[in-house]
Amino acid sequence: MNTLFDVSGKTALVTGSSRGIGLALAGGLADAGVRVVVHGRNRDQVDAARSGLEKSGRVETIASTFDITDPAAVADGIAAIENEWGVLDILVNNAGIQRRAPFTEFTFTDWNDIVATNLTGAFLVGQQAARGMVTRGSGKIVNIGSVQSQLGRAGIAPYAATKGGISMLTKGMCADLAVSGIQVNALAPGYFATELTKALVADEAFSSWVRTRTPAGRWGDVADLVGTLIYLVSPASDFVNGQTIFVDGGMTAVV
Repeated sequence: MNTLFDVSGKTALVTGSSRGIGLALAGGLADAGVRVVVHGRNRDQVDAARSGLEKSGRVETIASTFDITDPAAVADGIAAIENEWGVLDILVNNAGIQRRAPFTEFTFTDWNDIVATNLTGAFLVGQQAARGMVTRGSGKIVNIGSVQSQLGRAGIAPYAATKGGISMLTKGMCADLAVSGIQVNALAPGYFATELTKALVADEAFSSWVRTRTPAGRWGDVADLVGTLIYLVSPASDFVNGQTIFVDGGMTAVV
């Protein structure tokens, strides 16, 4: 059984891993013995996150700050990682943004920003990383979705559209890449308490809605995501492909 979930010595890129869920996922991989590329837009935040992982006694890390929405920057960024550590074993497409507004008032600029980061970014980084994986004949890609991959909510229609797109992008990537020994799945969190959701957690009306709407009766803790991630990047999931796995305390299972 230990061999099934053994990922030690593997190399992973977690996009958007300087804080929040991404940092928790990077930390979980590091705890499992994976060498982690810590990635983000802000170099200071990336360096701080990387330093924190290494000071806690976890494995080797490197920093990366390429723009996931720029094809040339993605190509250069992945090439730099491969030059230092070789072809990635694991890619976690986590980077994303959120904007909120009523549908009739959403600006075209905000729509484009959300689509570029949440969906196009996953496509570009996934495509570039997959090229090396295809040549080698193995790899694990985990795209980070959301309960909004399946459920809508007022004020975030563009975000929900991108997360629904992540679910279908995952299936499409599976269709193309499975024959090359690559597994592509999506991990879809529910409502999680992070530094990015502090205002929502502090809003008692919204927080009460989350607890009531979630059968588990609470917000998720980022540690709740790590076990599923380890499963999806380990040999235990070698015949699991194209799936969206919800880690949401049961939210998507009930009405």
